[in-house]
Amino acid sequence: MKKVGARGGDKYEKMIGAPLAKLIYSLAGPAIVANIITVIYNLVDTFYVGHLSAAAAAASGIVMPLMVGVKSVGMMLGMGGANRMSVALGKKDEHLAEALVSTSFYVTFALSTLLAVICIIFRPGVCKMLGAPSAVVPLASVYMLPLLIAAPFNCLTYIFNPVLRFQGMAKESMIGISFGAILNIFLEPLFIFTMHLGMLGAGIATAICQGISFLLLAFIYLFRGQVRIKLSSFEFKRVAPVFSTGMPTFFRNIMRAIGMDILDVVSAPFGVPAVAAMTIVNRIITFSNSLRGGLGQGYQPVCGFNYGAGKFDRVRKGYVITVWSIAVVLALISTLQLIFAPYFILIFQTNPEVISIGAEALRWQSATLVLTTWIVMFNMASQTLDHPFLATMVGSLRRGLVLVPLLLVLPHFLSLLGVEIAQPIADLVAFAFTLPCQAYVFRSLKKEGRKTAPEPQSGE
Repeated sequence: MKKVGARGGDKYEKMIGAPLAKLIYSLAGPAIVANIITVIYNLVDTFYVGHLSAAAAAASGIVMPLMVGVKSVGMMLGMGGANRMSVALGKKDEHLAEALVSTSFYVTFALSTLLAVICIIFRPGVCKMLGAPSAVVPLASVYMLPLLIAAPFNCLTYIFNPVLRFQGMAKESMIGISFGAILNIFLEPLFIFTMHLGMLGAGIATAICQGISFLLLAFIYLFRGQVRIKLSSFEFKRVAPVFSTGMPTFFRNIMRAIGMDILDVVSAPFGVPAVAAMTIVNRIITFSNSLRGGLGQGYQPVCGFNYGAGKFDRVRKGYVITVWSIAVVLALISTLQLIFAPYFILIFQTNPEVISIGAEALRWQSATLVLTTWIVMFNMASQTLDHPFLATMVGSLRRGLVLVPLLLVLPHFLSLLGVEIAQPIADLVAFAFTLPCQAYVFRSLKKEGRKTAPEPQSGE
């Protein structure tokens, strides 16, 4: 067994011994910054594309589920490898950590390349399958082409990103992710308006910046990463564990992609303004998601290291700190969105019909926003704590298993209101399912802690 080196040893002591709140917030800060910058880019992208036309905004919404689906391959394998790696590092087994990360990297490149090639070949058909109205198909097809070309490299950024974070290098991860997003904010108007490339320009600018983020993260990882990525470390026997641990991430994102696709399909009969409004609402909600996800990302490496090291009490206490921190933040955001919903929509579209539909939908989703704290945090924690089935179920409920049937049924009875209230109802159902699952996992962890009789905790 290869042990962690001096630099890895310093990280190890910090992860299992530093005061929990300070440690989690220090790791969450860069993750939140990176997430917010990415969300700001997405909002700016919606602003630029929305000012081309409502059809262009709808085309952007149509393409989004496809790209979420493709990059979910990288996110699944990245999170699967990173979670397993952090537990291996908690056990001080660097050889296993290298095998897990290397396997994740090379499998991701192969699968994402295959998916991108298939989607490029059948591009118009893919647009129709995603529910694009005939007037939107040409715009969506043009927009997705450069994004698909860059997809394998974009997927690999989702290997570097979590692997850096789970090694305790949140700042390095933030630099790589943020640089491309910031650059895109300036490149996109250049390609769309100055060069008069429209939707093609939006796709080209995004693809270029995704490639730059990949190169920057690869450079950072080469010189700063504790766990090396080497072809010689690839092991077929590690594929199944990585897939198993990463499966909750995959299903969560695939269900999200399917849910967004179905949302576009059921919104289409109510007109392009409805599709555009729901697209804008989803982009606004991603801001809240970025804060929630950033705090959760600060907790995950702490969870993994301490679980591997047998410090189960720190795992539990860190979870409590993170959950209540997120709940307070989301309560403030949801209050603002409930009060000022029309003004949030007005930022992106001046069409009165889009504003009216979007404001109502935003208020409905804001009503259950705080409840998503427990859903998402349990999903992230149970994935690290080796409960992939429960993590998959909880992650799939609010984004697919409950949401999709609601979207297919409710509009027949409640018209457009049925589309708007589907997500809040799904949140309520997922929250009710999460609470007993959360109690079960942490009771199991407490029993495991009694059996292993860990040493007294320090630094809390």
